[in-house]
Amino acid sequence: MAEYVRPYQRLQSALAGLIAATPAGQRLPSEPELARQMGVSRATLREAMRAFEGQGLIRRKQGVGTFVVGRVPVFESGLEVLESIETLAEKIHLKVTMGALQVIPMEANENQATELGVSIGSPLIEVRRVILAERRPVAYLIDLLPQDVLSPEDLKADFTGSVLDLLLQRGMPPLAHSRTEISAVSAQSEIARALEIQRGDVLLSFRAHLFSTDGRVVDYSTSYFLPGYFRFHVMRSVGASGPASWLAVEQERRQNDLD
Repeated sequence: MAEYVRPYQRLQSALAGLIAATPAGQRLPSEPELARQMGVSRATLREAMRAFEGQGLIRRKQGVGTFVVGRVPVFESGLEVLESIETLAEKIHLKVTMGALQVIPMEANENQATELGVSIGSPLIEVRRVILAERRPVAYLIDLLPQDVLSPEDLKADFTGSVLDLLLQRGMPPLAHSRTEISAVSAQSEIARALEIQRGDVLLSFRAHLFSTDGRVVDYSTSYFLPGYFRFHVMRSVGASGPASWLAVEQERRQNDLD
């Protein structure tokens, strides 16, 4: 007896064949045309396409179309050590560059003051930029810092896009650890435009507080990554045998919270 193949599986198989047969950089048929060819609704087609977009095989550009990307180097990293995209790229010999850059001086509102532990109205700087790999947008990064930590004058012409690397190179303030929340989010309009994807596409989001050795929050950041280009993993110990270094950091964080 022939094995039964579900319609959605047939759709994915057909799309995989089409993508594999299409040269990188070439545009696929429009959604209405592709849905007609595959005999499915546009909603079903769009859901199936998201899986291939998540693998980094295709890119959908708002108002332009869907393009085949082909396999690209993947940024892979453990989450035990905080590293910049530039450092990760250097490890896999991939050149990354900074795209659009916005440097916005502002005064802290209530929410920003809470996140950074400063007074409302304190001078802050927001740094927004796009990171490109092989001329493709792969990440959208937002850092918010007090201006006594980083000022607009610090971001000179040689700034390459990594606030973390800039702070590490300066050595002041001395950095201790980062506390990060990881989630999957839908791309809002501004971020979708910057990353050249569709609004509502799924992104990997890191929301982090970077602490100095005296327990101060020196950077509150939100980073958005295209899933197909990044792979993160965690090394986990079994039972109560976690590494002493992690325990020391956790104890320090709890003590800072108590203080």
